[in-house]
Amino acid sequence: MNPVSSATSAIEWVKGCTERADGLLSHTQRASYSLRELAGRGLLDREAVNSFLLDSGLRDYSWHLIWSDEAATSDADLPEKISSADGYAVFIHGWTGSHAIWEALPEMVVTSNPRIVALVVDHNGFGATQFLHPMPALALCGPNAAMRAAERWFDLLNLRRPLGALQAKTVNWIGHSMGGAALFFIDEARWRLGEMTRTALAPALLIHDETHRTFYTALGLGIGLVGRIHALEVIDQVVSPNILDVLAEGATALVKAEHARIYDTTPKGVTARTFAAMGTITDHPQPHRWELMRVVLAHRDRLVGLTAMIDLLQELAFDVNQVRVVAGTHYLFSVGSMFQRAHEQNRQIVLKDILTLHTQALAYQRTGQRPD
Repeated sequence: MNPVSSATSAIEWVKGCTERADGLLSHTQRASYSLRELAGRGLLDREAVNSFLLDSGLRDYSWHLIWSDEAATSDADLPEKISSADGYAVFIHGWTGSHAIWEALPEMVVTSNPRIVALVVDHNGFGATQFLHPMPALALCGPNAAMRAAERWFDLLNLRRPLGALQAKTVNWIGHSMGGAALFFIDEARWRLGEMTRTALAPALLIHDETHRTFYTALGLGIGLVGRIHALEVIDQVVSPNILDVLAEGATALVKAEHARIYDTTPKGVTARTFAAMGTITDHPQPHRWELMRVVLAHRDRLVGLTAMIDLLQELAFDVNQVRVVAGTHYLFSVGSMFQRAHEQNRQIVLKDILTLHTQALAYQRTGQRPD
C-alpha cells in the first residue's frame, strides 16, 4: 500500500460524522463527531476509546472538523482531503466555553491556508464533552489534565505524520484562557521537532497570580455550594450573570450567550471543580526552549494578571519575541462592542501568528534548521 492510500485508510473515521453543514465563511464546510459514536460504529478502536474515556473521567469527547473546498466534499472523498493536509489547527476553549466561542476564526485559518484543516473541540466537561460524574475529581479538571486528554484524543485520530513519511505535517494547537494554559503542559517528548506549534491566547496559568488564584478558588467553592444547597439557587441567579460578564468581557453577544448556555447546562460540580483547579494548580511547567510558541496577553484582562503572567513567562525562559501584549480584554480576538477596533486588529494578529508558526514548523521539518 502506498503512503497516500495508507494514510487515507487510517482516517476512515472522518466518514462517520453525526452532522454536516456549511461553515461560517464561504467555501468552508463543517462536520461534527463523537468519539463514542465512532467507536460504536467500528470506525475507531473501541477498546482504545473506552480506555481513554475511562482514564479521563469522560462520558464522550466531541469536536468539529472544518476545512476549505471550492465545492462540497463528498463523504467518499473526505478521508483523502483530510489526510493530505499539510497540518491541523486544534482549537481548545476555556472554562464554561465550547467550540462556538471561536466563532469564525477556524474558518479564517482554513480559508487563508486551505492546506490546513481545523479541529474545534468541546472539552473538560463542557459542551458535548461531559464528565461521567457531576462532581469529577479535582485532578481531572485542571489545564494539565485537559492537555493530557487532548493529546490522547488526537493520537486516536491517526492524523499525526507517520515515522518515515516524506510529507511534512504539523499540528497547530490554539488555546484560550484555560485552554491556553493547557498548552504549557504539552508532553514535548511525544512530539518530533517541528511537528507542533502553540498559540496561547490570554492563558489563565495562575501559578504566580495570587490575586486571581484566590478569586477562582473562592468562585469554585461558591458555585459548588450552589450545586449542593438548593436554597442558594436564588443567589446564583443574581450572581451568575455578573460572573459571565467578567468571563466574556469584550466578546460578541454570541460568545456571551454561549457562555450563559454552557453555565446553565453544565453540572455545578463540574464548573466548581474547574474553577477550583485553576485556583489551586500546583503543577509547574518546566523551562524549555518553547520553540514555535506564541503567547498573546491583553492589557485590560480582568481574569489574567498581566504582570504576574509576564513574570512567569520570564521564569520559564520565554524569549521576548514570543510574547505579545495587545490592547483589549480577556476575549481579545472576539469583536464585541468593547475595544472593537483593537479586537478586530487582534484577530488578524492571531490569524497571522497561527499561519506563520505553521509555515515555520513545516520548514523546520524539511530543513532541520531551528526557527529564529
